[in-house]
Amino acid sequence: MEITWYGLSCFRLTERSMATVVTDPYDHRVAGYEALKLRGDIVTISHDAPGHNFESAVKGKNHTITGPGEFEIGGVFITGVQTNGIKRPADELLNTLYVFDYDGVTVAHLGDLRRVPSQAEVEALGNVHVALVPVGGGGGLSPAKAVEVISLIEPGIVIPMHFHTPGAQLKLAPVSKFLKEMGLGNIEAQPSLKIQRSSIPEETRVVVLSPARS
Repeated sequence: MEITWYGLSCFRLTERSMATVVTDPYDHRVAGYEALKLRGDIVTISHDAPGHNFESAVKGKNHTITGPGEFEIGGVFITGVQTNGIKRPADELLNTLYVFDYDGVTVAHLGDLRRVPSQAEVEALGNVHVALVPVGGGGGLSPAKAVEVISLIEPGIVIPMHFHTPGAQLKLAPVSKFLKEMGLGNIEAQPSLKIQRSSIPEETRVVVLSPARS
């Protein structure tokens, strides 16, 4: 399968003969990037904010998922797990984590997760091969908390998201702060990640993607 990042928390997950998923499409007027022009079968929205819920940017969609549950669409199994439901402050929106199972390769999108999830929430995610993790603060995890969450989930691959890149209007930390917290130096960004079950590493590896143009 192939994972492509478009900035903030927006990704496109594709696999031949299976449904294409677009996560958290943003309103470019808020994000500061160019307008999204994506096609996909499924849109998932982690929470109801303009940087994450602009589903009209995705053409051809047949399904929009906005909360917890279990779904099977176009050969893709999707599990939505709600976090911070009871104890959240009044100004904090509900957040849904999604796990996408593409023929045995599992990708977890953590949305705008703000705090370390409970053990029950981590267990509900199951075995995660690739974790898409907010690392820049600004409503999502801080770099330090992101590292703590990664240590709980223990994915094979981590792809940071929701950090500052040129053109972004939101006030977010750069990915370098997260990499420093992970004990890593600079990692050269790549345009997308192509992955199969046999290529998932035993030890957690960080892959940085550069925002693609839609």
